[in-house]
Amino acid sequence: MVDKYTVIREMRQYAEKNNVPIMLDEGIEFLTTFILKNHIKNILEIGTAIGYSAIMMAFVDPNVKITTIERDEVRYLEALKNVKKLGLEDRITLIYNDAFNVKLDEKFDLIFIDAAKAQNIKFFEFFEYNLVSGGAVITDNLKFHGMVDKEEYEIKSKNLRALVRKIKDYIVYLKENKKYDTEFFEVGDGISVSVKK
Repeated sequence: MVDKYTVIREMRQYAEKNNVPIMLDEGIEFLTTFILKNHIKNILEIGTAIGYSAIMMAFVDPNVKITTIERDEVRYLEALKNVKKLGLEDRITLIYNDAFNVKLDEKFDLIFIDAAKAQNIKFFEFFEYNLVSGGAVITDNLKFHGMVDKEEYEIKSKNLRALVRKIKDYIVYLKENKKYDTEFFEVGDGISVSVKK
């Protein structure tokens, strides 16, 4: 039997070496604690990367099932390899596609958005039909490495400025969305939890 801690360590090393963004330890701890406390069983993840967060969520409870979507082929294949290595194929379903091409009938207790930050509002609206009443949407990277707290003129790159503006728009969108109660948490790289009323 493969040692899960060895695999997790290898995944972290791979992520660092290949510049793959994975959740910070604080963020993972927050996410897994939320799953445990709220008895979450069925999760949809937008943005698999190499499968790190999906695997960490699966370890919370043997009854947790995750459907996760990734559009980057290299990352998808790496995630597939990691999921197989840990024998989690029956609990983690990987979909290789652009999220906007994926139509799911299933309902989820939790939707975790951790993909292209500029698309957060679109992801939210595209998949909210799949969220059960009382379910939650959790979004990561709302501080975006501290960039969101900076003044626009402090950010030199035009593309980065545009991305940060989109993240700020998403934060406003969450605050004004009356169908959800949203809380923001200063953990990891900034996390929001939006609970469907």
